Amino acid sequence: MKSKRQKKILELIAEKSIETQEQLLNELAACGFQSTQATISRDIKELRIIKTLDGLGGYRYVAPHKHEGDHFDARFRVIFRECVTSIDFAQNLIVIKTMPGLGAAAGANIDALHMPSVIGTLSGDDTTLVIMRDTESAMDFCDELQKMFD
Repeated sequence: MKSKRQKKILELIAEKSIETQEQLLNELAACGFQSTQATISRDIKELRIIKTLDGLGGYRYVAPHKHEGDHFDARFRVIFRECVTSIDFAQNLIVIKTMPGLGAAAGANIDALHMPSVIGTLSGDDTTLVIMRDTESAMDFCDELQKMFD
């Protein structure tokens, strides 16, 4: 439910000029998402949504310019193509197997993305465990990583 609500928040702020959390709550309610101001506040923080001038003398919420899939710069792609041997997930956990000695490099690169859906990483010699907020985030991130190898 959280990931669906957050996805809807991003859609709403892209489509409409929303200036306050109260307006956002009302828009979400109109779309069938019942929530509280505290929950919306946490969502805004996790999604890294900011307020910016709307060009008409007011403010509006906007999402960061990059989405999680856009974070994969050339350096990240090269490191992953060269060191990762397999990627799989179970529920909210992603297991990345690497060449010996490169587990920490894989984990450090994921940490450097500063993705809100990644709670953290734990790396060993040839393995990195990525802990995601939910199963849907793990599946999406795993799919994005797999695309780099296609």
